[in-house]
Amino acid sequence: MLRLFAVAALACNAAVLGLAAITVRRRGRDSAGRGAVSAQAVVGVAALLAVGATLGSLYLSEIAHLEPCRWCWFQRIAMYPLALVLVVGWLRRDRGVHLYGLPMCLAGAAMSTWHYLLQHFPDLEGATTCSITSPCALRYAWEFGFVSIPYMAGSVFVLVGGLLIVSRHRP
Repeated sequence: MLRLFAVAALACNAAVLGLAAITVRRRGRDSAGRGAVSAQAVVGVAALLAVGATLGSLYLSEIAHLEPCRWCWFQRIAMYPLALVLVVGWLRRDRGVHLYGLPMCLAGAAMSTWHYLLQHFPDLEGATTCSITSPCALRYAWEFGFVSIPYMAGSVFVLVGGLLIVSRHRP
């Protein structure tokens, strides 16, 4: 299952690159054709991704019995409400949902990045901040030689943030 989650994270990375390429390509043009995908649809995809990441994290802790460390919990604190906010924003057709979601994406991406760095350089934070049973530097997953659980979470945070930015410019 971790391999499937890792592939999903890489798909998120590819989608971010695709979003960036489309944005750069359209910058030189006028706004014609921007309405092909509505803001509502973009927010719906972002909500689906956040709900999927939330369910994935619950699977890892409750079914696969991987104990979340301190930094995993911080990322969950950003992802779980993000999923709820995006679903409610999508259902209410809230054009300002990006105002609520983007700060959570930024905080979550920053925490995921820090956690990923801790997995590479455990001495950055020291041994006193995480528990003995669930150290922050522990790699439950290390798929393809670089994809860990914080990498997966960070990939979702960045893609959802990108989608929320895109949704601002859609009708």
